Amino acid sequence: MSPAEARLKEVPSNMTEAEWQQRVNLAACYRLVALYGWDDLVDTHISARVPGPDHHFLINPYGLMFDEITASSLVKVDLHGNQLSESEYSINPAGFTIHSAIHEVREDAICVLHLHTLDGTAVSSSAEGLLPLNQTAQLVTHDLAYHDYEGIALDHDERPRLQKDLGNHNHMLLRNHGTLTVGRSVASAFERMYHLERACSMQVRTRALGTPVYPVEPIAIEKNTELLANRDNAELRSNTLVWPPLLRKLDRELPGYRS
Repeated sequence: MSPAEARLKEVPSNMTEAEWQQRVNLAACYRLVALYGWDDLVDTHISARVPGPDHHFLINPYGLMFDEITASSLVKVDLHGNQLSESEYSINPAGFTIHSAIHEVREDAICVLHLHTLDGTAVSSSAEGLLPLNQTAQLVTHDLAYHDYEGIALDHDERPRLQKDLGNHNHMLLRNHGTLTVGRSVASAFERMYHLERACSMQVRTRALGTPVYPVEPIAIEKNTELLANRDNAELRSNTLVWPPLLRKLDRELPGYRS
């Protein structure tokens, strides 16, 4: 049996191969978030748009830990919150508010990833936000938006403000709340979050030293901003260089997501 035939054999009869592959990638992303210690019990959420003309997207069943999520357990919903796939679980209502808002207006936001990590939330709660203190932070700060906290995201009236604040950026600090990234693929949303989370951790550690920060020359920041402006290159890197070894790591350390 060829690899292509093997993949087709795995696809359930009630969905396309494209949807199944998206499910596998999204389930892998949930497992990777757990593997890197970024999860928060059953809270926070990652979504991915189902390939096709409809604005349907996949999100986690509310009540499973991230390291339990599989391709088949993900829940498919529409932009009105209607569940389109059978599940014994519902979905996180706050997760629906945030993710539906972004999927509604950003055709390029195929994947939306939101976390409540310790360092990401700490930086989102600081008045200075994320600063370009180092090279990792500069992978993020040129493309970073902010959204003010309005309480637990249950009010759908918040969605237009979230959409406006995100604009065409791919990284966001949700003030007093956490971190968020988007990407044209699950791979790119994950890599962006990896850089955002590390940048926040580096800033927390730098500030903890209590010594003056060694300045970065503005010309170096401008140079990096120009180098990083090509989003197509970032997408290609995520999908061809970063994602395949991440899946191999996951297959070694936390397998089972493909079921």
